[in-house]
Amino acid sequence: MDQFQWNTKNTEETMAFAKRLGEKAAAGDVILLEGDLGAGKTTFTKGLALGLGIERNVNSPTFTIIKEYNGRLPLYHMDVYRVEDGDENLGFDEYFHGQGVTVVEWAHLIEDQLPEERLKIVIHYTGNEERRIALHPKGKRYVKLCEELVK
Repeated sequence: MDQFQWNTKNTEETMAFAKRLGEKAAAGDVILLEGDLGAGKTTFTKGLALGLGIERNVNSPTFTIIKEYNGRLPLYHMDVYRVEDGDENLGFDEYFHGQGVTVVEWAHLIEDQLPEERLKIVIHYTGNEERRIALHPKGKRYVKLCEELVK
């Protein structure tokens, strides 16, 4: 599997990178976000939402599991951290194959429900505000997307 990296020095750069991804996103895209608590998964999603033309404030759906936002494409923002049984069918498949962009925080908890082709993004702390964003694409569309983002 190909891997791409991008380093950011602060929250603004992280959001700007995510915004570029949102601008290139297409219907049916599935983006998985992993990283420690506080690594910037929701911040990343806020930037991606800006790239989709979403003006509404984006926040973590920790207790609701899924929040939907309307923009150029719908954004389905999932936080599956509190899903107790990863095998439980919560209708995720409808989102993964829908007309919007799906972002899943803590996606490893529902690994068996994820589509084969997707973009996994792991956010690592490298300093106080610095982050290393590791992109792990699965599928030709996502490899091409990553190549465009990091050039």
